[in-house]
Amino acid sequence: MARGGSSDNAHGGNAPSLRQQRVGEEIRHALSDLLRRDTLRDPAFVGISITVTEVSVSPDLKNASVFVMPLGGVDLGPVLQALGRSAPFLRGQLAKRVRLRHIPILRFRADESFDTASKIDALFRQPAVARDLQSDDEEADDGSMAGS
Repeated sequence: MARGGSSDNAHGGNAPSLRQQRVGEEIRHALSDLLRRDTLRDPAFVGISITVTEVSVSPDLKNASVFVMPLGGVDLGPVLQALGRSAPFLRGQLAKRVRLRHIPILRFRADESFDTASKIDALFRQPAVARDLQSDDEEADDGSMAGS
């Protein structure tokens, strides 16, 4: 489920290396822990729970896109701005928790995969699409029976 510009996804590009994936996952765990512990004192975070869904690291490990989603239908704009303001502090905290020569620059982004999944689900539930899918299934069943 990688999303960065250097990953194999809707944005195109090559698949991330094993090292990129490992570093991204380690940073994701550390950031999740930091955000869960109410480490940040910005008023934008009061009463808000933030989920770090993925961290996509550039091939040179100097930049990281951090995909986040606030829980409870909170407006994401102010949360992303506050995370952007807090990025240098969080980077310093990561340096204490993650064993890397250089901690990547953090760029926080909205995780839109849940919205995309909901839109796709809604499309599949439309009567015309459901009917087409059902007829495709029936044709596949008929084709497999004919060859027996």
